[in-house]
Amino acid sequence: MAPQREWLEKDYYATLGVASDDDAKTITKAYRKLARKLHPDANPGDASAEERFKEVSAAYDVVGDADKRKEYDEVRALGAAGGGFGPGGFGGPSGFAGNADLGSIFSNLFGRSGGGGSAGRRSGRVGPRRGADYETELHLSFVDAVEGVTTTVGLLADAVCGTCSGDGARPGTSPTICPRCGGQGTVAEDQGPFSFSSPCPRCAGRGLVIEDPCPTCAGSGVERRPRQVKVRIPAGVTDGTRIRVAGRGGPGRDGGPAGDLYVVCRVAPHDLFRVKGRDLTLTLPITFPEAALGADVAVPTLDGSTVTVRIPEGTPSGRTLRVRGRGVPAKAGPGDLLITVEVAVPTKLSVAQRKAVEELATLGADESPRAKMENVP
Repeated sequence: MAPQREWLEKDYYATLGVASDDDAKTITKAYRKLARKLHPDANPGDASAEERFKEVSAAYDVVGDADKRKEYDEVRALGAAGGGFGPGGFGGPSGFAGNADLGSIFSNLFGRSGGGGSAGRRSGRVGPRRGADYETELHLSFVDAVEGVTTTVGLLADAVCGTCSGDGARPGTSPTICPRCGGQGTVAEDQGPFSFSSPCPRCAGRGLVIEDPCPTCAGSGVERRPRQVKVRIPAGVTDGTRIRVAGRGGPGRDGGPAGDLYVVCRVAPHDLFRVKGRDLTLTLPITFPEAALGADVAVPTLDGSTVTVRIPEGTPSGRTLRVRGRGVPAKAGPGDLLITVEVAVPTKLSVAQRKAVEELATLGADESPRAKMENVP
């Protein structure tokens, strides 16, 4: 279906939720809001959202462009004034109602030299097309994820053909102007007194044909091959973090920009540490005497060294101690190391240990933490 025919049938303003007299800024704002809400990345697997996203994008492609919007409004005005396309044209057998200059309007909108003259030409070539976005996974060690790393990811994906440099023609030859459409990319389709443009079937709207295709890519201009892409992983990423590498996705077509590459980080767990924002967390087991009497204990850090931490006298299990500056590196300054104390209870006691614990229990019977509960009515 030619675009102008769709314009008669679809209200793009309603699709975007705006009024026909809203300014360009309002229309752009409405489109961006809908695009963020309906984008396939935000609605994985939702076919209805994807279809709605396509409708919104198609609507904005017309009314978001000043020239196309002007033509769209004129087409819609003609359809409303003339009652649509009926058996007698606009407005039925009596013709178009009003004093509009049909010849000039049709020349502008439908590529004709007049209301019933021969079809003229209006450029409708397929424009530059953006390349596809790719996604791949990168497996990282816990240390690399915390400290950040520059590395490469490998993927098997489309790339600009190395033989023909992307033009699709055999080396030594070049694409030629399409003989069917004369390089315009569209051909006229007569519909009674009117003419609608449609993509040229000979060149698929490109305006160029390849008589001698490249033997590597068969004329497509792209080939599938292994690629290595350099990527910078910032400090502090966690499992599932998605990194965007602009312009390293699929190659664009007809001069369009390349797509983006999204790298999903898969971080291996650490035996001791976990990440919490800019902080590292660690559970530190201590003995009952260390908790009761206090002690200086050596605590491991992520770089392999140790720091000495003072356990205050009477430290309960579950208390968190902080070592500043030993967390995740960041521009605003490194985070901290958060140490959660866990009092270890022995599962087996020697005779001497049991005797000592029993004596302690006897001495502390009056100070049992449950004593307060017994006095509650």
